[in-house]
Amino acid sequence: MSTDASPICALIADDEPLARERLHELLDDAPSVTVVGDAEDGPEAVDAIREQAPNLVFLDVQMPGMSGIDVIEEIGSEAMPTTVFVTAYDQYAIKAFDLAAVDYLLKPFDDERFEQALHRARDQIASQNDEAISERLLRLLRERDPSLLEEERTRDEPYLERIAVQGRGKARIVPVDDLTHITADGSYAELHTGDDTYVIRERMKTLTARLDPEAFARVHRSAIVRLEKIELLLRGGGGDYAVRLQDGTRIPVSRSRVDELENRLGVDVLQRGDSGDS
Repeated sequence: MSTDASPICALIADDEPLARERLHELLDDAPSVTVVGDAEDGPEAVDAIREQAPNLVFLDVQMPGMSGIDVIEEIGSEAMPTTVFVTAYDQYAIKAFDLAAVDYLLKPFDDERFEQALHRARDQIASQNDEAISERLLRLLRERDPSLLEEERTRDEPYLERIAVQGRGKARIVPVDDLTHITADGSYAELHTGDDTYVIRERMKTLTARLDPEAFARVHRSAIVRLEKIELLLRGGGGDYAVRLQDGTRIPVSRSRVDELENRLGVDVLQRGDSGDS
């Protein structure tokens, strides 16, 4: 082991309590390592990465809510910390993940294999070779879904003005101006107009990029809201946040997105207790 240990702030993201406990024990014995948080599922991992800003993540591939690959997609490959995948996949399936991560741990792993992974992660962090990390992550995303690597929309590409909703033998055109909010339902998106709800097969990431940012904001990994329809920005017990629309609909707001939303709206979050306003 290197005597010049690079400081590491590590996050453990795994839905198995025993797996998290084992990683804690191993990391507690490692020099210059601080565990800054745990996550029990994919959404928690996304929030923890954004809030804790670790420089190393032990990321389980299979988790409730979002897989480890979905976490990478949500955070963005450029913003992902050094990543060690933790998985029960076999040696053949893991080769694809090895393109993206600095290393992987195949469950069950022994202390020596963990030391190897941590050593590689420490070297990667010390070299600050972010470009190489991003390239490996991009290669993984390309294998999983080429559409994830589409270039950001160009400035001369117009924002959506209408969305076609396919039905049985016909297509309905929904004007974007009629939308109050959009929510995710698995691999589908639900378009809400106040009077009706329409379902399309589209990613929230794609919709966010194609909607006018002056009019819409993504407030949660599963929700986009028209800003002018927001009536109240609320803070409830336990540090949970939400917006209430003019029609009374309440939509959760990720803690990592609250500051940006406040700036967009030019308001402060209501204090606890005000969230019960009718």
